Order: sequence, then C-alpha cells, then structure tokens
Amino acid sequence: MPKIAVLQMTSGIDPEANFEVIDQAMAEAQAGGADVLFTPEMSLLLDRDRQRAAETISSETYSGYQRRLAVLATRGQTDLALGSMPVALPNGRWVNRSHYFFANGRDPVLYDKMHMFDVELSTGESWRESAAYAPGVFVRSEADTPLGRLGFTICYDLRFPALFEALGKVKCDSIAVPAAFTRPTGAAHWHVLLRARAIEASAFVIAAAQVGEHDDGRKTFGHSLVVDPWGEVLLDMGGQQPGLAFCDIDLGRIEEVRLQLPSLANKREIPN
Repeated sequence: MPKIAVLQMTSGIDPEANFEVIDQAMAEAQAGGADVLFTPEMSLLLDRDRQRAAETISSETYSGYQRRLAVLATRGQTDLALGSMPVALPNGRWVNRSHYFFANGRDPVLYDKMHMFDVELSTGESWRESAAYAPGVFVRSEADTPLGRLGFTICYDLRFPALFEALGKVKCDSIAVPAAFTRPTGAAHWHVLLRARAIEASAFVIAAAQVGEHDDGRKTFGHSLVVDPWGEVLLDMGGQQPGLAFCDIDLGRIEEVRLQLPSLANKREIPN
C-alpha cells in the first residue's frame, strides 16, 4: 500500500526560504517511508506583487530551482509532486506550472494551470491571474506513479467539471489538486468540491494547500485534504498551521467503489 506525504505551507516571496521548507519536508517524507511528497500551488514563490515577482522569476538563480527540485527527488528516492511554481515563457508571459519529479531521475511531467482566477469577491479581494499568466491548453496524467495513473490540476481548476471528466475518461486512480484557496472561497466550497470531484472520478484526490498569512499580504484557507473514491476524507490538516502529514492510499479501494457504483462505465454522452 503506497504512502504519501502532504506538505501544507505558508510560502512567501523568498524562493530560497520556500525551497528549504520543501527540502526539509522531503527528508521527513523519506524518513517516514513516503512514496510521494505533495506540495501546494505556488510552493516556490507566492507573491502578488507582479513587479517584484518578475525580478525574481527572471533571475538566473530562480531558473536553477527546477534542477534542484529534481535532485531532491532522486536524492531522497521519493517522487516529488511539486504543486506549482511560476515559470517564464519566451514571450514574456508566465505559466503556473506543476512538476512531477521522479525518484529514478526521468524527465518530469509538466502541467500548466488551465483556468485563470479572475474574480472580485464580496470581501473586496480582486484577483486577475490572466494579467500575467497564460492558461495551459493540455490535460495531463501520468500512469507510472506509486498511486497508479495520476491526473494533474491546480487550484481554480477544481471548479471546472469538464477537466475532471477528461481525467475520468482516462481512468485516473488519483488526482492532484494543489491550491492556494482564499479564506472566503475555501470556507464556502473547498471541502464540498473536493469530495464531489473524488466521487465523480471514483479516484483519490490529494489537495496540498497553502495556509495562513503570507509575506505578500494574502490569507489562505489551508485544510490540505486527502479524499478517497467514496468521498470520505482521510486527512484534513486544518486551517491554522503549516506542516507535514502522512496518509496511506489503499488502491484496492478504487476498484471496490467502481464496481459498487460504476458511474464511469455508465456515463452517456449528452447531446447538444
């Protein structure tokens, strides 16, 4: 039975400080016998000041973190599902990119967040992710992981069932949903959406989250979750503190649920 480690973070504007947290978590994950370490969205850099972030992302030092993160996985012999980090494109735009680093050193699987968080909340918070970030255009999954076929999403993607339907069609066994949910939207929708997506896909959902008050002034909801294919919450890390937690993943549970409620097999295409 595979074991995962889930890292709940309060990432800030200093990539090196964030990297050190991930490095320490990887050491603890390996010591605890984890097969995969999951981290939140924007693990390496969380900064809503676009001008300041641009200076960091364009630096030579920052470009080296992808190699250093890959080394963490091979050194610790534990796969690393980096929730995401901002990556600069040649055209000057950025992408919000997940990386799945393998312990055996093979090239990472990459996924770019497809849905941009462009909202104005009743609390007065305003977010325009599309002002700096280009949306991804490809659905990604990877069969060769300790958790079977793993599907990739990031944060706001959670609200778009078509993406999860696509991951269901390829029979994902587990789906990663790294996030930095705001407190208002998290309190209202986080748990119910994650449980619904797990039930719809008959798959495990692993959602490592940001938590607390960050250097750039934002406040995030936390409550990193692991949900099983029946919708049962196996792990909830709460909304107060960063930290590392472990969870065993019973892959046999997937087949049990799909036999009992074969919604993927029974699904019909709805005519326009």
